Amino acid sequence: MSIEGFTTLSHVLAWYRNKDYIRLGILNAQNANFQIEVIAENLQVPWAVDISEDGRLFFTERNGKLRVIENGTLNTEPVYTFGPPFVSTGEGGLLGLALDRDFLINGAIYLMYTYEDGGKLYSRVVRLSIVNNLASGEEIILDRIPAGQVHNGGRLKIGPDGYLYITVGDGGDRDLAQDMNSLAGKILRIGTDGSIPSDNPYPDSPVYALGFRNPQGLAWNDRNMLYVSEHGETAHDEINIIQPGGNYGWPFVTGEEVIQGYDIIKPVIQSGNDTWAPSGIAFVSAGPRKGQLFVSTLRGSVLLAVTLDESGTQAVQVERLLQGRYGRLREAYQAKDGSMYLTTSNTDGRGLVSPGDDKILRLLPVIQ
Repeated sequence: MSIEGFTTLSHVLAWYRNKDYIRLGILNAQNANFQIEVIAENLQVPWAVDISEDGRLFFTERNGKLRVIENGTLNTEPVYTFGPPFVSTGEGGLLGLALDRDFLINGAIYLMYTYEDGGKLYSRVVRLSIVNNLASGEEIILDRIPAGQVHNGGRLKIGPDGYLYITVGDGGDRDLAQDMNSLAGKILRIGTDGSIPSDNPYPDSPVYALGFRNPQGLAWNDRNMLYVSEHGETAHDEINIIQPGGNYGWPFVTGEEVIQGYDIIKPVIQSGNDTWAPSGIAFVSAGPRKGQLFVSTLRGSVLLAVTLDESGTQAVQVERLLQGRYGRLREAYQAKDGSMYLTTSNTDGRGLVSPGDDKILRLLPVIQ
């Protein structure tokens, strides 16, 4: 691996001002140990990806389309297109997806989307059944999640325990993140049938952790430690390790701040005065970068490769990969063959659109 050197001096100093990161190097890596291929292009804000056991790649577009790539070819017809009361407005629309563990048997897929009711925006999590690449039978399993023009979270993943995990932002109302009567600003955990797990930290509640502004990424390491990416208010973006019942501080604190009277969990790493806007994250389980946490960033427009210590609780180095090459990056997903999938997000109204945007990229690890 060839490392060209540090980023700009001001960038480095912004990190080194925090005494907890004196040992942390932030590097630009020109050789990222990957070959990169575009597997789909001319998409509309591709948001989330999941791959079935038979190799089909399903993904969402924020405008309401669930689509599939099969045998390397993007099907022209969507698997499903959401209609009213679905809306795609602001940062809302069709967001996360997760395939059922028994997808090849039952065809079940879980999705999160924004809808309007009575002039207000909400999110819901639904289950559909896919047969011959066509979905039907929409069933609501969690509803009336507060949403807004901004901060909707939206990531779905099925955890190692078989439960469905959901990231939810504050919907633009920061006070909801600490309100236990609201699902906003939380990490939620439910059964794939919508039931509440008996070991959730709050009885009869889907709330698993609280105090989030806009979490958009979920990933487990090889010891089932759960990491979540989080957008700070002004810089101070975070990667956190989730503890059941943990409070992550928003809106009381950001980054490394503390507040008297609250047991706030500090992040594994935070961006200091830099802005990442981290979205999808993936733990690398194989290849030359095994053990790293990959973080797709929107405003940062880089793929961060975070090297963790042996405990997985401290970051020891951050590399900036693909800087300036593809623009805003939304998803990071590792397939079972070790390849990594990224989606660009340049057509979301905040990016600079280049020919072919938006794209799905496949990164193939290269052993040197």
